[in-house]
Amino acid sequence: MKVFLLSLLMVFSWTLLALESDAIPSERQQELLHLLKQDCGSCHGLTMKGGLGPALLPENLQGKPAFFLAQTILDGRPGTAMPPWRGLINPTEASWLAQILLQGDPQ
Repeated sequence: MKVFLLSLLMVFSWTLLALESDAIPSERQQELLHLLKQDCGSCHGLTMKGGLGPALLPENLQGKPAFFLAQTILDGRPGTAMPPWRGLINPTEASWLAQILLQGDPQ
């Protein structure tokens, strides 16, 4: 039953990513990928293997729901060096970035 629910959750997440990808113009997607590599990479490492911040590779994010990652992107982590990005990106974009992180390097 647990495997079924996890599979269902993954299908739901991929469906949301497809819908969100359609909602974000390709030019903006490229800007977000640049932000991920450069701005996030400045703390999490340009290859996302960690640095000042923790690694953001799929194996390191395993078990963390996309909505948790999106909230972290939007609101930061109080008491840490993780800043909030709300104001520069919207919730749909944060969800899209979270899915990109969960699936691995898109390029």
